[in-house]
Amino acid sequence: MRIKTWPLAGVVFAVLWIFVGGPSLSPSALFGQFLFGLVVGLPTAFVFRRLYIERVDVARGVRALPAAGLYLATFLWEIVRANLDVAYRVLSPGMPIQPEVILVPLRVETDLAVTTIANSITITPGTVTLDHDEETNSLYVHAVDGRDPEAIVAPIRRWEDYALEMFDEDASPDDPAPRIVVSGGERDRRPGHERGGEDDE
Repeated sequence: MRIKTWPLAGVVFAVLWIFVGGPSLSPSALFGQFLFGLVVGLPTAFVFRRLYIERVDVARGVRALPAAGLYLATFLWEIVRANLDVAYRVLSPGMPIQPEVILVPLRVETDLAVTTIANSITITPGTVTLDHDEETNSLYVHAVDGRDPEAIVAPIRRWEDYALEMFDEDASPDDPAPRIVVSGGERDRRPGHERGGEDDE
C-alpha cells in the first residue's frame, strides 16, 4: 500500500517532538505533546512536501525495519568503538596515526543509500567521506590510521549489507563486494610500517 509521504512525515515529526519536549511519562502528558507535535508537524511537512518522494510504500517500509534496526545497532556500536580508539590515540605518547585514503566501491546505487553510508562514515570518529565518484560509484574515505584498510572497510561493508535490504537495492548482501583501492600503494618496510593492504594498487 502506497500512501502520501507528507502526512507520515508529520507523524514522525510529532513523535520526535515528544523526545525534544521531554514530558513526564504519564499517558496524558505524552498524548498532549504528541498532539502538539502534530499541530506543528503536519503543516510543516505539508509546506515542505516537495522535498519528499510523493508516496511511500508502507509494506516495504515495514519489511525494512529489521534491517534498519540492525544497521542502527551496528552503527552505534561502531561509534562507541571508534570513540574509544580515537581517545586512545590522542592520549598515547607517540600518537599512533598513519593517515590513508581508501577508495571503497559500493554495491548500493540509490542516492539515499549512498548518502546514508557516506554520512555514517563521516559521523564515525576517525574516518570521513571525502567524495563520491559517480562514474565508479565509489567513496573516497579518509582514515586517521590506515595501516589496516580491511579493518576500516569491514564496518562499512556491514552497513552496506543492511542498506541493500533497507533500500530494496538491485544487488544482494550475498553478492561479493568490489575490491578496495588504497591510495598509498606499497608501504615503506621500515619498523612500524606495513603494507597498506592486499588490495593496494
